[in-house]
Amino acid sequence: MATLHESIEVQVPVSTAYNQWTQFESFPQFMKGVESVEQIDETSLHFRTKVAGIKREYDAQILEQTPDTCIAWVSKDKPRNAGRVTFEGLGADLCRVNVELEWEPEGLLERTAAAAHIDETQVESDLLRFKEFIESRGIETGAWRASVDRGEVDAP
Repeated sequence: MATLHESIEVQVPVSTAYNQWTQFESFPQFMKGVESVEQIDETSLHFRTKVAGIKREYDAQILEQTPDTCIAWVSKDKPRNAGRVTFEGLGADLCRVNVELEWEPEGLLERTAAAAHIDETQVESDLLRFKEFIESRGIETGAWRASVDRGEVDAP
C-alpha cells in the first residue's frame, strides 16, 4: 500500500471548508484526476477517475464523518484505497485541511508513479485547486451536517 499525507491552509472558516468537502459531486471542479462522483446515498459514492491515462471506476463507503472535524472512507472494491480528511480551525477565517490517503498501486505504471511520488504531487495540486476554489467563492456550494459512525448515519 502507498500512503501519503498532505496539508494546506485555507483562508475560510473551518465550517466552510468542511461543508464544501461534503459536496462530493463537486470534486471534479478541483480534483484533476476525478471525472465524476455520484452520491448514491448518504454514505455511498461512485467514483470515475482518470489518472495518467488510466480510467477507473469504484464505489466507496463513508465510514466516519464528524462536522467540522473529519471525513473517512474506504473503497468497496478495486482499486483499493482509503483516506481521511481532517479539518483544523486556526482562527475565525483560517483552517488547515489534512489529507491522508492509502492506496494499492496496480500494475507497473502505478507502482512506478507511486515510487516517484507522482501521487503526492497530484494531491498537493488538488489541494491548491481546492484552496483557490473555496477562497474565490468565500462560501460553500452546499453542506451536509449529519455524522457518520462506522458507516451508519447519526442525523443531527
